[in-house]
Amino acid sequence: MNHDSYSPDYIRDILREVKTIALVGASNNDVRPSYFVVKYLLDKGYDVSPVNPALAGEEIAGRKVYATLKDIPHALDMVDIFRNSQAAGIITDEALELSPRPRVIWMQLGVRNDAAAERAEAAGLKVVMNRCPKMEYGKLSGEWSWVGGNSGLISSRRQRLHESGKVQSLGLGLGIKR
Repeated sequence: MNHDSYSPDYIRDILREVKTIALVGASNNDVRPSYFVVKYLLDKGYDVSPVNPALAGEEIAGRKVYATLKDIPHALDMVDIFRNSQAAGIITDEALELSPRPRVIWMQLGVRNDAAAERAEAAGLKVVMNRCPKMEYGKLSGEWSWVGGNSGLISSRRQRLHESGKVQSLGLGLGIKR
């Protein structure tokens, strides 16, 4: 897989398929990007489990914080890594030890670990590096244009509202189901 470029279909399929997400490196500081990514993904209907050993047992955006991935009591579809590139390797290995394994390893903007990506893909997982699921969702749903961003997508199809009726749904079609 070319990790310098992802097709909109590849990203859309991931964001449609996943329901449970662990966000490793979540912050309880409401001006930190990891905090508003947690909030955004929750607002879109994803089940987000924040992971931060320093905040374990507390809550972020009303969700219990876990110390490690293995402490989360339910299966995960995706692990979103909000840590540096070196730590992404360790976190990917921890995710690969889970049973069942998540289906996706997602590394946030500025986070890239090619060796970890290779290990995850060899185990059958999808990998995204140097991208933000919040931003990618916004691009695919049309929300990105609300703040002057160019999604790079052209369509004459009318956008649909999310099932909540509050925001647009993902990618010109389906909203996330809870």
